[in-house]
Amino acid sequence: MPKITLIEYSGTSHSIDADAGKSLMQNALDNGVPGIDADCGGACACGTCHVFVDEEWMSASGEPGEMEEAMLGMRPDRTAQSRLSCQIEVTDELDGMLVRLPEFQM
Repeated sequence: MPKITLIEYSGTSHSIDADAGKSLMQNALDNGVPGIDADCGGACACGTCHVFVDEEWMSASGEPGEMEEAMLGMRPDRTAQSRLSCQIEVTDELDGMLVRLPEFQM
């Protein structure tokens, strides 16, 4: 069970035991991590599960697909580390991953 740390914009840290095979978004919701709205329920249609993946975990988290790129393109706070957590499938290789949450979801 991979352990993933999500850090709120305020600096509050949440270390969760994530279920492999589920999305990072679903794992965050299942563990009560605030700051991930997930308005579309993980359908890659809203961008309200935006996170910033720590640089050393970017390759392990995978590349954004075309739909994800389109949703991220609507985020004014997008950075090179931006991902939608609904599009990151948790695997054992993500054990130790660090992600930061934006100031707000839109």
